[in-house]
Amino acid sequence: MLPSPSTSIAADPVRQFSVFAENRVGRLSDLIVRLQANEVHVMAITVLDTIDSAIIRLVVDDPDKARELLASGGFAFHEAEILAVEISAESELKGVLAALLEAEVNIHYVYSFIKRPEGKSALVINVEDTEIAAQSLNHRGFKVLCQRDISR
Repeated sequence: MLPSPSTSIAADPVRQFSVFAENRVGRLSDLIVRLQANEVHVMAITVLDTIDSAIIRLVVDDPDKARELLASGGFAFHEAEILAVEISAESELKGVLAALLEAEVNIHYVYSFIKRPEGKSALVINVEDTEIAAQSLNHRGFKVLCQRDISR
């Protein structure tokens, strides 16, 4: 069942971690091994690199445990709410973008999930206003995901 257009995602938002790491061999591996060893599964990931540092953005199935692991592992990170929307085909990307354009919501960046518990495709979207974006997407029939949809 799709949420109604008035459904708020504020009660259970999808959390994204932006991890700031040295741009050196093995640092990404260190992070992923640490998470997996503690049964935290990476559901979506993207890496932005610069000359001497990298920003690793991830969505995980257990943000509370990930937060503890990042802090105890000495990783500098920032946590933020993002929009996650389910799509069933590449052609739905056009509809997602049209819904956000219609709502006049600016998109900062987009990346895709690498896996989902139900095996469906989904996008991570960082926007100016997640509530307005979610309402617009729901109105067009897209399923906006909550953290419980991502958790195993």
